[in-house]
Amino acid sequence: MSRVELDGQAVQIATGGRPFDRRLPALVLIHGAGMDHTIWANQARAIAHSGRSVLAIDLPGHAGSAGPALGTIEAMAGWLWRLLDSLGVERAAIAGHSMGSLVALEAGALGGARTRGLALLGTVPRMAVHPTMLESAEAGDHRVIDMMVGWSFGRQSLLGAVGTPGSYLPGGAERLLERCPRAVIGSDLSACAAYEGALAAAGRIACPARVILGAEDKMTPASKAAPLAAAIAGCRTLVLPGAGHMMMLETPAPVTAALLEIA
Repeated sequence: MSRVELDGQAVQIATGGRPFDRRLPALVLIHGAGMDHTIWANQARAIAHSGRSVLAIDLPGHAGSAGPALGTIEAMAGWLWRLLDSLGVERAAIAGHSMGSLVALEAGALGGARTRGLALLGTVPRMAVHPTMLESAEAGDHRVIDMMVGWSFGRQSLLGAVGTPGSYLPGGAERLLERCPRAVIGSDLSACAAYEGALAAAGRIACPARVILGAEDKMTPASKAAPLAAAIAGCRTLVLPGAGHMMMLETPAPVTAALLEIA
């Protein structure tokens, strides 16, 4: 774990248990709405011990990174490259989940040849947000978290049949979202709903790319991701049986293997 400063504000970055080394190939991991770097714990450690440097970031306004939250996907993508510039990272592979997949896609297009690889997890070209979720986040009540958690896991996870014995993945996700201010969740969800540049950005990607989907994802259904994958030249799609939207937690090993292909 390390802290750096960008634009006069603290940024928290997890490095997978190994010091960041800019001489190694770098992989950036971008979390989704209302979340933080901890959702990548399984992947970050495995990849950091596989000859790569890992940067699992907290976006502004999330967890250990100072706010305010950035209100658009484009602003987050630009911020990411300025962060990498400040760290002396010339080229990087980028992976993002949910909202983070849109940030990764926009950043991948923005970076051009600086983008070595791209992985989009739990993604669709238009990430519509249920109006009740937005209203709940704006009102500061718990319903938005209830809906996000309920729609984020596959059946086995919701039954408690996946993960470490004695753990309950949806409960952990609920605690994680509860740590995020509702206003930040609302800002993130609004940024997802407003973003219309996915297919245009996809057409500018010129690096190895993977789209990684959960077969039981109710937030970003796998059936709706095909146009985005088709718009990226040479993109390969992986659909994980039994996984929902939180495939990094539900099926960590195949997600890690897919990320290593582009890292």
